[in-house]
Amino acid sequence: MVLLIAIVITALVFDYTNGFHDTANAIATSVSTRALSPRVAVFMAAGLNLLGALLYTGVAKTVGEGLVNTDLVTLPVVMSALIGAVVWNFTTWYFGIPSSSSQALFGGLIGAMIASAGVDGVIWGGVLEKVILPMIGSPVLGFVGAWVLMTALIWMVHKRQQAPVNKWFRRLQPISAGFMAFSHGANDAQKTMGIITLALFASGQIDAFEIPLWVKIACALAMAIGTYSGGWRIIHTLGSKVIKLDPIHGFAAETAAASVIQLATHFGFPVSTTHTITAAIMGVGSTQRLSAVRWGVAGNIVTAWVLTLPAAGLVAAGCYLAGQALRSLF
Repeated sequence: MVLLIAIVITALVFDYTNGFHDTANAIATSVSTRALSPRVAVFMAAGLNLLGALLYTGVAKTVGEGLVNTDLVTLPVVMSALIGAVVWNFTTWYFGIPSSSSQALFGGLIGAMIASAGVDGVIWGGVLEKVILPMIGSPVLGFVGAWVLMTALIWMVHKRQQAPVNKWFRRLQPISAGFMAFSHGANDAQKTMGIITLALFASGQIDAFEIPLWVKIACALAMAIGTYSGGWRIIHTLGSKVIKLDPIHGFAAETAAASVIQLATHFGFPVSTTHTITAAIMGVGSTQRLSAVRWGVAGNIVTAWVLTLPAAGLVAAGCYLAGQALRSLF
């Protein structure tokens, strides 16, 4: 029971780090274009993250049941997975790199499971369908969707003065930022719900894999509080280092990314909101000219994406093996 309580607390800490780590996903463009003040933007994102987290459960079931063999899951496996994810989240936050909290959690779970039960403990078909393909597909859809939307908007306003266009889209941006925040909460908070429910199932506290109401509320609140804490390092990276954004760019990027995330949530796919919004920002930037995107910064972000799964997995596997070694000593 002590380990189960520790897992729940660690999972909520992860959800908190997910909140402040991924705040930038929803509000970086709105803050950088001055459509919203930082505090108002963070407060709005926190509230809509909370609402989105309470309304969906499909992604939680995918995370808890679709990636690893639940019959082989133990509480040390779940704890090790969470430690791997939290360590990676803090590392990338410290350096201001918008990596994926989702991929960190998946990598941690897969790494800990392999260390515990071998490769047979992982449902590789589920990993391919629910992790790898969405990891590749969501940024592609975000990039293409943002490029198409931005191209259409440019065609609509190209004969108008820039000042009134910026003013109009600055007023629209809070709507697109709110849509992004809601979509982030609907998809990302569910991943922690799935992990806590997996721990409850593994410990025999519940008989069927159904998300308890208290788990939904706790995870939603943890993410909302984390979001309100803000993630200013990553907001700076996404909001200004990848490309210089005007309100019309921010609106297009947020709308396209949120639409992709909402679609994935509907079908129960756990996608990376970080990957999707970053690709969308690159997409709107490329409509100006390819050189408008700072591809060196973008390359660093992509490198973090590629490293997240194996890095979090290695940390989680190391934690599990270290824990087993300590148990054998005592």
